Amino acid sequence: MTTSRTGLDERRPSARERLLSAANELFYEEGVHTVGTDRIVAHAGVAKASLYNTFGSKDELVVAYLRSRHAATAARMHAALEHIESPRERLLGVFDALAEMFAGPSHRGCAFTAASAEATPGSKTEQVSDDYRAWVRGLLTELAQQAGVPDAETFGRQLQLLYDGCMVSVRMDGDASSAAAARATAEVLLDAALSSPVPRAR
Repeated sequence: MTTSRTGLDERRPSARERLLSAANELFYEEGVHTVGTDRIVAHAGVAKASLYNTFGSKDELVVAYLRSRHAATAARMHAALEHIESPRERLLGVFDALAEMFAGPSHRGCAFTAASAEATPGSKTEQVSDDYRAWVRGLLTELAQQAGVPDAETFGRQLQLLYDGCMVSVRMDGDASSAAAARATAEVLLDAALSSPVPRAR
């Protein structure tokens, strides 16, 4: 802990925080396999032993990196939706939140898609990526239920395809407007779902 000129204590980030920050920047920009441990520790400004003492292995650092991105995305999404009263607008607001994320110059699409593409089947990286995707699908399904969509589970899966599509588009095409296009499509699907008659039970 250091003391500033104003006399206020300023906490120095821990080795764990610095390693996660370095991993977040380098893994996201360049890929989890491309970036070696030497670059991570150099970027974090810590001894190499700190990485292994803190995380045990590079694979565990990758898992921690992905979990931190999951938590950050969930927090941003919650903050974007919590003040929207209309269930309909809250559902569509997911894509507005994505549009805000895409507006940043450093956004390169979905970290989980990129990481899982490099992951060994059955690895912790794949499991953490699957957890994130289940969270996205669960969020969209829950919001669809709140909006009164009859078959919310199917609708949630449909919207996840739009969610995935705009993530790929912003990564591969550099198209930050893809979230707005996905929102417009989601609105058409939502109106159609809400206007469809509910099948009677036999």
